[in-house]
Amino acid sequence: MEKNPIPQGKYIPAKKSQNLIFSAGMTPRLDGKLIIEGRIMLSDDLNKFRDGVRQATKNALVAIKNTLEENQEIDSIVTMTVYVNAEEDFTSQSKIADFASEYIVENLGEIAICSRAAIGVYSLPGNAPVEVQLVASYR
Repeated sequence: MEKNPIPQGKYIPAKKSQNLIFSAGMTPRLDGKLIIEGRIMLSDDLNKFRDGVRQATKNALVAIKNTLEENQEIDSIVTMTVYVNAEEDFTSQSKIADFASEYIVENLGEIAICSRAAIGVYSLPGNAPVEVQLVASYR
């Protein structure tokens, strides 16, 4: 079992409710430190943010998996929300979210294909470029 991401405030990484597990919003932190920072600019090559988006998604997925007991498993990813810290006229939020979708499908297969929202925001904690939140069902 991988270690949970280190909370940056008074919250838990994920919480079960009925047959759902809700992750906290996860930024691209590794061992508590952001691996990439800054607002995404129109002039940026989006691939520059791929590893960061994947790390944020991994953090959310690890947090969800760590709530499971020995006889439980993820049934599906129900929904994903990707918050993108980008300049005002940026409209490629869905391309950033594709990096997150790619990661969960690589790790879970078809059960990870889910509904999704990609939302542009003016800022994120620690000046992170992205924050990912997942909701999963389990059995």
